[in-house]
Amino acid sequence: MAAYMVILAEIQDRQGFMSYAKEAAQLIGKFGGTYIIHRAERSECLEGDWPDETKVVISHWPSFEAAKKFWQSPEYAEIKKLRLGNSTVRVRLVEAVE
Repeated sequence: MAAYMVILAEIQDRQGFMSYAKEAAQLIGKFGGTYIIHRAERSECLEGDWPDETKVVISHWPSFEAAKKFWQSPEYAEIKKLRLGNSTVRVRLVEAVE
C-alpha cells in the first residue's frame, strides 16, 4: 500500500537548506519516491496556528517500507546533516487509504 511523507519545515537559513533540498531530491527518486508538493509558492492557513513561514513538502512512496528504507539509509543520513542547524522539521509517514 502506498504511503505519503509529510514534512513541515521552518527554515532559518534558506541558502543552507537549499543544499540539503537539492541532494535529498536526487536521492528520493532512487528509492522510488516522488514529490507531490515541493517548493509551493502559494499556501494559506484556513484554521489553527500555522505560520506562513512553515513550508510543506509531501512525497509519495510505493509503500510504507520503501519510505522507511529511504529515511533509514546511510545515503540519507549523510544528506540529512546538510539541514542540521538551518531548519527545524517535523516529519510524519502516513499509509495511504486505497
